Amino acid sequence: MKKYIAYYRVSRKEQGISGLGLSAQKTSVIKYTDSQDGIILQEFTEVETGTNKRERVEIHKAIQLAKNEGAVLVIAKLDRLARNVSFVSSLMDAGIEFLAVDMPSANNFTIHIFAALAEQEAKLISSRTKLALAELKKTGVKLGNPKNLTNEARAKGVNTIKDNAMNNDRNRQAQSVISNCKEKGMTYREIASYLNGLNFKTRYGKEFMPSTVHQLHNRTLFNAA
Repeated sequence: MKKYIAYYRVSRKEQGISGLGLSAQKTSVIKYTDSQDGIILQEFTEVETGTNKRERVEIHKAIQLAKNEGAVLVIAKLDRLARNVSFVSSLMDAGIEFLAVDMPSANNFTIHIFAALAEQEAKLISSRTKLALAELKKTGVKLGNPKNLTNEARAKGVNTIKDNAMNNDRNRQAQSVISNCKEKGMTYREIASYLNGLNFKTRYGKEFMPSTVHQLHNRTLFNAA
């Protein structure tokens, strides 16, 4: 029977809302370990605040126990654990096996790439959102003035900016992954499967096909010329 150490992470805000964030993570992890006929030896929950995000005391306890027991460290979603590459690197250096339930077939190399993309995406979205809001301000739009917009309209506007930034950034990231994979000799079909495994979507929200990968790769070559 395979042994697992479960690690959950919630923000103070999520923890305050009936613990729903934690409940969802536990459900997905338990469902996965049961499907593997595994056993969860122990669970660790990190409740993060704005001041202790870098400390993550519980993850270090989880890593140590996983090493001692020869167990797999399991999390619900990769983006709950990794928002910076250095943290994932340190996890790999610990020499333990770990997996994310939303990407169970991913290996350490795949997870490292995904973490790098997640980190870059978070930075780009933040940067592009700020730039877009600054441009709106230049055109005379008074941001944050309740007399101009309702809360719902203001939130919708910001979400639209974020969505546009995310779609553009994810497209660029997909192009970067495709270029790297082609350099390694992978076929378009293999790359399409790889991107789908990383939960990438096309600009229309569809899964990648070999033809789509081919088009993106050609576009990358054209832009580089």
